[in-house]
Amino acid sequence: TVAPLYNVVKQPQVPTPGAFSIAQMKFKPDTVTFQRGDLVVFTNNDMVDHDATALPDSAWTSGPLHPGDSWKLVPEKSTDYFCSIHVVMRGYVRVR
Repeated sequence: TVAPLYNVVKQPQVPTPGAFSIAQMKFKPDTVTFQRGDLVVFTNNDMVDHDATALPDSAWTSGPLHPGDSWKLVPEKSTDYFCSIHVVMRGYVRVR
């Protein structure tokens, strides 16, 4: 058999980052729309620990984010989320 002269290489999908800042006891912005496969980054810019946890089933969670920490997620579906440390902090990730 003859080897091909070239190989077709498919580029993997490169996630497009979307950012949530955690500051002043709020997710900023609290609601964002992403395309399926986009990368979501939560960064704690506050002075205390926070997390980001899916509602209602905790399907994903960042775990504690100390001030300055970031956490990355590629969400599979739209979901509400909150900070389980400060339950009044809430938001929504919309995936299309």
